[in-house]
Amino acid sequence: MHPFHDYLCEHLSDLLKKRFVVVFYDPRREFRPFFDRELLLDDSDSLPRVTLCGCKAYLARFEGTFFGLRQAVEPIVATDKPEPVLLYLPGVARDRAGSLLMELELAGTCYEPQLKRLALNVLRQRFTDGQIDEMLRPKSVTYDDIVSFLKQGSAGQVASVLHSLFGGAQGEALISAWLAAPDKDAAIAEKAAVPELLKLLHARLGLTLPDDTSLETTRNRTARYVLVNEFRDDLSCEPPPSVGMVPTAETKEQISRVRDIAQYLRAQQADAYIALADQVEQDLGLASADLDPVHLGAVDTFRFEEDRLLQHAARLVTEKRYAMALDVVAGRGHSFWVDRDVRRQAQWEACRLMAELGQALEQIRPELSKMGKDPAKWFAAYTRDDGWHRADGLQRRLEVWVAHMDEEPQAEQALAVVRDAHEQLLRTMAKGFAEALEAAGWQVPGVRHQTRVYPEVVETMGGRVAYFLVDAMRFEMGVELARQIEGASDLTLSAAVSALPSITSVGMAALLPGAAASFDLLEVKGELGAQIEASLMPGLTERLKFLKAKVPGVVEMTLGKLLGKKPSQLATDIAKAPLVVVRSQEIDFVGEMDGDLLARQVMDTTIGNLARAVKKLAAAGVENVVITADHGHQFSVRKDDDMKTDNPGGDTLELHRRCWIGHGGSTPSGTVRVSGAELGYHTELDFIFPTGLGVFKAGGGLSFHHGGFSLQELAIPVISLRMASGQSAALPGIGVRIEDCPVAVTNRTFGLKLLAQGDLLASEPLTVRVLLMAGSDEVGRAGMAVGGDFDRVKGSLTLPLGVMASVGMMLNNDTCTSLRVVVMEAETDAVLAQTDDLPVKLGI
Repeated sequence: MHPFHDYLCEHLSDLLKKRFVVVFYDPRREFRPFFDRELLLDDSDSLPRVTLCGCKAYLARFEGTFFGLRQAVEPIVATDKPEPVLLYLPGVARDRAGSLLMELELAGTCYEPQLKRLALNVLRQRFTDGQIDEMLRPKSVTYDDIVSFLKQGSAGQVASVLHSLFGGAQGEALISAWLAAPDKDAAIAEKAAVPELLKLLHARLGLTLPDDTSLETTRNRTARYVLVNEFRDDLSCEPPPSVGMVPTAETKEQISRVRDIAQYLRAQQADAYIALADQVEQDLGLASADLDPVHLGAVDTFRFEEDRLLQHAARLVTEKRYAMALDVVAGRGHSFWVDRDVRRQAQWEACRLMAELGQALEQIRPELSKMGKDPAKWFAAYTRDDGWHRADGLQRRLEVWVAHMDEEPQAEQALAVVRDAHEQLLRTMAKGFAEALEAAGWQVPGVRHQTRVYPEVVETMGGRVAYFLVDAMRFEMGVELARQIEGASDLTLSAAVSALPSITSVGMAALLPGAAASFDLLEVKGELGAQIEASLMPGLTERLKFLKAKVPGVVEMTLGKLLGKKPSQLATDIAKAPLVVVRSQEIDFVGEMDGDLLARQVMDTTIGNLARAVKKLAAAGVENVVITADHGHQFSVRKDDDMKTDNPGGDTLELHRRCWIGHGGSTPSGTVRVSGAELGYHTELDFIFPTGLGVFKAGGGLSFHHGGFSLQELAIPVISLRMASGQSAALPGIGVRIEDCPVAVTNRTFGLKLLAQGDLLASEPLTVRVLLMAGSDEVGRAGMAVGGDFDRVKGSLTLPLGVMASVGMMLNNDTCTSLRVVVMEAETDAVLAQTDDLPVKLGI
């Protein structure tokens, strides 16, 4: 026999085994040769029997009467265990409304095949779609013709050379594979398969090329035809004149095939697609085409489209049409060109952050004029869940992101616009809050004061407590930190108002035990010192001495020291400590260095390091945690000379960028003088603060400031939580594989791939944090991802099992000489995968 006979027998056999009765309608009598000549009949019974792939069945043929056909099969189907029966009705179309065979059709199944459609499945095993289209084009193609085609293929007369050259690929998959494989051209020419290829292109795409066209030219014209037609079909405006020379795909079917080929190339042959698309773009001068980006379609066929759309989003930010810019970023921030290039991802992410910040500023600005003279109302508006602090968080994330980029933001003008808008908002906010604070006598009624954090939060936790004192962590950073501490219970985040002036020597002392009942500021041997009870504390040494006297057995260490300790050693060191005090000075230290870039980088890593420290202490047995700060900070644009205020002069005790402390002197314009008594201190010292964003001509940074009484400086976070104690363990049945990681880190942004794998019992997605670690310190983390759900605030990535995700890593602290990539389970910090140390060689 032949493959078509075998295919039909196998198909009918499957139907008979499932339903026992098959009613075969053949209105055009296309299958009569199969029933007349090819079925072996056994006439020993009243109805003949046939064997179909091992399935024996009765065969009943329509001979002009439905009643006769029913009568012939009823004795067979009426039994308790009917045998298979095949009813063949040549020249009869099914009557779906009133068929006399309705009961048989419902009991079994109807089969209404079309010859050409059925034959296609068999012919594709030997021929290309182009050949098949030529074979099946005549309306008069018969069953015997199909058999003849198959026999010719078996004899090698018209069998597809392309089919064998490209591993059995068919149709659009074959064309895509050929476009990506110039190395196959010699074999195509040697086997005389060029005519077959040209027929395939004509049959599937409607592209007609001369018979003598070289394979190189054929590929170039086909690539141009495919890409231009996808691009042209995607436009909502008239296409550029340069594409007019490219033939147009005429039918919807051809357009659909063009799109399939382009998508197949992007998905399966990305490098070849890039080369083809870039060449077509260059040949047709598309990058310089006069095209409004709003008319570009949903698919970025060419590289210039992605760039043009980013420019469009940036222009919308510049015009302060932030919502529209976010729509563009959401719709087009992921495309073939963006997803393959970490640097392009970074550019789009920068634009998104600009638009989000601008939108937040626009939402906040109208509220400021309605706040009045109640500082508590200002404080609440800033610190509520959806409060004004969001803008500061967005501004910090934007500036951190820009600081990490290896290239300058393409949306440079847009960045200047949102920076200026943020600065204006800060200025208005600072002035309004200063006026309200002065009207209320320099107090914020109804808000917890910093001196009450220890008795009202730390002492009420019960049991052993880890007490984190973070220098210069402003409220919005505390919000982000709270979100990053996965697995915490009873987590609360509140705000407290820092003691004035908002400098370290004052704020750190105000957080000590006893400060709620007795806290004062005095001049001690030419220095400003805090006093609690009878103890004077001008510096860290005195504060630690006082703390150890008040809390016997307290253990104190820096954040860096804690992270660097081995878990077993840490557990031993704090085994009997009722209170573990962890000090972090990283934010204030780098901020005061006047190195904006480094400060932005290190500040971001500090939040992640604090979150890891909490979990490390929990693993060592300390379940109760309180995290707070001595003061916040302002960190915005660098202050030029016109923002610097002359020093008051007089008898100066201390001078900071945002605070003068001493006796006498003048009160410069744009500042306010406050006596120590007005601030509640028993001292004759005066304090002078800028009322806006100005700074004194003093040492210190020109972007990072504290000491004054803006909301950013005075609002401090107070986080309390509980963590289950005990060592974290790896998740059973779960593994993560790191792929395509560079052998050396030569850019602040680089890509890698992650694959989460689980055993048969694992099905839920895996949530991880991907970090860059130098020793025990976090120096970077994932900043973007494709193929997983990335939470930008938490810095966590949810990976579906078995799906490869592309991750863009951001190096935050480029002072390290080597690092490793570490994948941790988000809740437990269990290490799921890590690389060996990678050398850091920036600029190479």
